[in-house]
Amino acid sequence: MAGVPVPLDEHQVTEFDSSGLERTLPALHPKRITERLFLPYTPPPAEGSVAELEEFLEQARFITEDLEWLLALPHDLFWCQVVFDESLQRCLDSYLQLAPRSSDVSGLPSSPALAEVQSALHRAVFMTFLRMATYKESKEHFLTASAFKEIIYDNFLFDIPKIMDLCVLFGKGNSHLLHKMIENIFTQQPSYYNDLEEAIPTVSQVFESILERCGLPSGSTAAVEPMKLNAHRGPDLSSMVQQELSDLLVYLCDSTSTIHAFLEIFPQACSSFYSHGFISRLSSFYESAVPELEKAARKATFDDKGLLMELWLRLSHSCRRIVDTVHLLLHHTCLQPILEGGDNIQKCAEELLQNFTSFLPEKRFLCDYNEQFPIVDDISLLQQALPLMYPAQNLIRDTYMCWQVCSLSTAELESLLSSVKDLLPDLGEGFLLACLEEYDYNSAVVINNILEERLSPSLSSLDRSIVPSDPLPELLDHRSNVFDDDEFDIFRRNQVDMSRIWKGRRKGESAKEMLNDKRHIEDQRKRYQSYETVVDEVSLEPGESLDYEDEYDDTYDMNQVGANDLDQDSLLNITCIFINFQNNVQRDQFVQDPAVLRERAEARRAAMQQRRGYRPERPSHVVGQPKGQGQSQETVLDRRKKESNKSRGANHNRRSLADRKKNKGMIPI
Repeated sequence: MAGVPVPLDEHQVTEFDSSGLERTLPALHPKRITERLFLPYTPPPAEGSVAELEEFLEQARFITEDLEWLLALPHDLFWCQVVFDESLQRCLDSYLQLAPRSSDVSGLPSSPALAEVQSALHRAVFMTFLRMATYKESKEHFLTASAFKEIIYDNFLFDIPKIMDLCVLFGKGNSHLLHKMIENIFTQQPSYYNDLEEAIPTVSQVFESILERCGLPSGSTAAVEPMKLNAHRGPDLSSMVQQELSDLLVYLCDSTSTIHAFLEIFPQACSSFYSHGFISRLSSFYESAVPELEKAARKATFDDKGLLMELWLRLSHSCRRIVDTVHLLLHHTCLQPILEGGDNIQKCAEELLQNFTSFLPEKRFLCDYNEQFPIVDDISLLQQALPLMYPAQNLIRDTYMCWQVCSLSTAELESLLSSVKDLLPDLGEGFLLACLEEYDYNSAVVINNILEERLSPSLSSLDRSIVPSDPLPELLDHRSNVFDDDEFDIFRRNQVDMSRIWKGRRKGESAKEMLNDKRHIEDQRKRYQSYETVVDEVSLEPGESLDYEDEYDDTYDMNQVGANDLDQDSLLNITCIFINFQNNVQRDQFVQDPAVLRERAEARRAAMQQRRGYRPERPSHVVGQPKGQGQSQETVLDRRKKESNKSRGANHNRRSLADRKKNKGMIPI
């Protein structure tokens, strides 16, 4: 009868040492490892010489061969090598840190040999970690659960950064295996949940550091106190050199991709991120940093257009990953419990609506989120799951349904078109206009979908070099002017009579001739003569009849409308009022003759002066005769009187004061 299988952590082995003596050791012992140096990984050269490429290929083959040798070891020797060989851990850590990510735009060089070697190495690393996460390979070869959790945790075979790197590196095409692998690690060793709680603030600090490098106030600083106007904001994005901006965008792209990949493969971690307010951190960061980074990318002057396009693609990828991460957190913490019908369905629904409401200040983030994940769909799910909450949901739904892209002005449309054209100059304006219309005039989404070849089928079939079939509406079509469509409208007329246009007085024309020119009056005379013709009687020719509709008379002949409404006295009163009204109209005209008004005013003024006994003053003769012809006595007396009475007016005793100063010797004679 076969013996009962013994777990590896309790198994003892008997072997001979180098001197030939027999010894008994635990199955997991450092003396059982094989001396083998695992080389650290270096990334492939993006652009290098043939010698650098050959060096990388040789090093990658060595690492692949060593890992394949490791995978071929028996269960006990494999774990001895994993636990006690430090060079193996350095090799695996270097690959997780430096291996190309799927978000890398440049990717690997187009060398078939290099692609083949990198693929083999990638598979060998993944299989090594997969075997390290498995504590039971068969009925005969296994570890106890208690020993397994201590081995992987105490020897740092796995930690939160390593698990995140595994997700971003191997998640594409291996999501199911990775999910089972990470779930097994967290299930066997719950201490990783505590490590995750401690790591989330560090992950949030990534976005805080990016805001600081952009010269923007961080979320933690803004929450404590408002930033002073004269406070130091740090370096500005406009002053960054190309390399700094490139490093910043690469760092942002790598961080957002890693976080999203981890949450997508291991959704059990969403509750931890959600409890730390990670949704509000991402939305506020998106609203603050993304517009500034886009502005910096547009203003950056790169000699290499390919590098500029690569940076723009990284920024677009980062934006999409932030939005996807927020959606993952909302889906697994709020929507999924509602759909599953748990006990906290009411609480989850309230939190979902509260999160949507918190997005309202972040308009840029809200529009981009709604573009990828329509909020109306989530609201409709709530309506189906919770029909009693329909009124509140209906209000929220109506709020978000009103997010319709308004008609853009010509200037705004040209600005959007030029922003896309600057980055994609080879594309025709007609094609770009179709893309903008398809994606609600969101230039960032258009650029990202074009670069990643993710256009809708209707756009993919279009010719990318087409020009607009109809020219863009000109700004002049929307302007209003007093000269519109007249003889001086130079914007719509090719020829204008310049003889009708002059500045100031026309040459050779006097003011008297201009005032005596009454041609415009003659032009208007015929128009107003038509209003002077009043026809009281119409003369008919012999045999001509006048068409007359007598239905109106018949109606009022049969029905004496208003005949019995008033008595005789009332009719008499109305007649008197009408006569008085006619007299008043004749006596009080609306516009009277000004000469008559002046005569009446003069007569009233003379009568008032006569009643008061006013005697008019004698006319003054101050002017007198021209100089040299002598003056009359009246003129001499009037001039002397005027000179002596100057102090009565606004001169304020100027003459008397001047004489006083002269008499006291203050002014030399």
